[in-house]
Amino acid sequence: MAPPWVKKLTPSGPQGSELLEQERAQSNVHVTRLSEFLFTKEFLARQERVLNILKAEKVFNKSQNYFDGREARFQTALARAKRMRQLAVQHRWSQDEYMMASDLISEPGPYGLHASMFLITLRDQGTPEQHKLFLKRAENYEIIGCYAQTELGHGSNVRGLETTATWNSDDKSFTLHSPHLTASKWWIGSMGRTANHAVVMAQLMIDGKSYGPHPFVLQIRDMKTHEPLENIHVGDIGPKFGYNTMDNGFLLLNSVKVPHAHMLAKFSSVDLKTNKYVKPASASLVYGTLTWVRSTIVLQSGGVLARGVTIATRYAAIRRQFQDRDTKESDIGENQVLNYTMVQVRLLPLLAATFALHFTGRGMMALYQENQKTMAGDVGKVSHTGRGPSPEELFPSTDLLADLHATSCGLKALASTTAAEGLEVCRRACGGHGYSSFSGIGSWYADYLPTTTWEGDNYMLTQQVARYLLKSARSVLKGKGNPSENDTNQIFRTFLSRRDIGAAFDILGRDEDLVAAFAWRTSFLTFEALKHRDEEKSSWNSLLVDFWRLSTAHSQYLIVKNFHDALQSESMVSELGPETTSLMHKLFRLYALHTLEREASEFFASSAVTVRQIQLARTKTVMRLLEEIRPHAVRLVDAWRFPDWQLDSSLGRYDGKVYEDMFERASELNPLNALTIDPYPNSEVLIKKDDREKLRSKL
Repeated sequence: MAPPWVKKLTPSGPQGSELLEQERAQSNVHVTRLSEFLFTKEFLARQERVLNILKAEKVFNKSQNYFDGREARFQTALARAKRMRQLAVQHRWSQDEYMMASDLISEPGPYGLHASMFLITLRDQGTPEQHKLFLKRAENYEIIGCYAQTELGHGSNVRGLETTATWNSDDKSFTLHSPHLTASKWWIGSMGRTANHAVVMAQLMIDGKSYGPHPFVLQIRDMKTHEPLENIHVGDIGPKFGYNTMDNGFLLLNSVKVPHAHMLAKFSSVDLKTNKYVKPASASLVYGTLTWVRSTIVLQSGGVLARGVTIATRYAAIRRQFQDRDTKESDIGENQVLNYTMVQVRLLPLLAATFALHFTGRGMMALYQENQKTMAGDVGKVSHTGRGPSPEELFPSTDLLADLHATSCGLKALASTTAAEGLEVCRRACGGHGYSSFSGIGSWYADYLPTTTWEGDNYMLTQQVARYLLKSARSVLKGKGNPSENDTNQIFRTFLSRRDIGAAFDILGRDEDLVAAFAWRTSFLTFEALKHRDEEKSSWNSLLVDFWRLSTAHSQYLIVKNFHDALQSESMVSELGPETTSLMHKLFRLYALHTLEREASEFFASSAVTVRQIQLARTKTVMRLLEEIRPHAVRLVDAWRFPDWQLDSSLGRYDGKVYEDMFERASELNPLNALTIDPYPNSEVLIKKDDREKLRSKL
């Protein structure tokens, strides 16, 4: 424990709380209105209600989160998961309230995959009879499940999965089997120690013929002893870069039989009488869960990034380093780091990106919900012929499904990459203290990082977008379809009608032209790729880098368009007022022009902009926008309404008591300081005195 004289010490110079108070005083952003516009009053009230419940529970105390090792953290996470389920029942939480609690706790929990992908898959791909058999019990936590798709040897290539499910016509069952070591299910969240059931994605085999991956419900552990069942080898895969409160697991199967009812059969099935395969209306329906997850990742990416931006912005407003070379002698003193343009150009475009991703996520989920309604009407329809091995073939048989598939793939890749890379930028913008766990960024970054590779590796996913865009471009060239059928076809037709005339977009003067420039670049890259593929007969592999650039361009266009569309909503001015609405326009232009400036070569090559426009965007407009947005930075991050309890960050505290909190954690909460060691090499004693129990008793 620190002696009294240490506890009397305070930070030198202006206090952090004073600096943040000054920051908030210089901005006219109405934080409450902006928060309610982003999340709704109901959301914020729910957050406050759930937060108060969690803070009252001792098991959710976060004081040792940054000190415990993996085994201790997993045990704590399991205790928290159990208590959270009990609270959900006690308070009759809705799914939204339960997910709110998970977000506030801010760590992957052992029930994570059960509460998301397992339940979603049972609900969306199970029949009413299977809902009675599995879903009801799963919703009541009578069975705990996970979603077993990824294998040791296959991740993004779902069609290459090695686990088999062979149909047995004699006893009307399936035999699930792992034929190779690489067929081991791997990285499966909640499987390591927690789950007793799994939805296993396996190649359906009937009379020696494969019908592709399908979902099967499999019990993997005894319901009483929780020991693995016979011919099932299951366990935890070990420590990871992050995500260590989750028991990611492996699974190997040795010819394990399951009844006919255990194949989820809402979209496809095996007929009991004929032993024939009944095809889905679209083979992509089998992957409905992945589409939901990708859409959710897009929706959450803005908030993920906003946590890092909130912490880094508040700390940059408090942290003072060096002096501005041009400061008058009378004002000499260390400068707030946030005043340096080199910090602003790293943080403020990311701040703009948080809003861009938020509005895009809303649009993504709306598209998903619309598609779910359409799919429900397609169930039972006869399928077209199956997909061949070519990576250029598409599953989707409808424009909406194709659009959702491509959009979810492209935006998942770009949004999660933006969030992950942005978090690291935020951490480094915090200087040396950003490397401390107490910053709250490093652990958040490590836990989020797998999002860039799961549910489709971000680089591989871009091929899906390219397929869709090439197919759409071919359709437009052939004059097929209604000109107003979707946005992609519209921007392609506009490009074809004007490409010989030129673009002449006023990107510095008109927001609409800025959006159009992004659309033009997408169209240009699409038809260039189409020329390489169809006319020059370039191999698919030789074009993968071009396809990645094309997918990135298209996804950036979608984000810019969604942000711009949000600005056109009548509710924005009425709910935010003219000052904050004007600031939202500046954030839109900062995001779009900063992106354009970084991708300048493609915009210039497509003739969407001139060299002079690029120069002016870089040297004049972006720098002016940074200056205009800078006074509002702290209030803008405040609008994301992250409670200190959720951030668990010394650097990002709302009250600005950064250095006091860092010292408190290091001096008073650190269990290593409760050990008195023997430092001498000739002594066999390691620990002279252990006062950790005393420390725990005080927490």
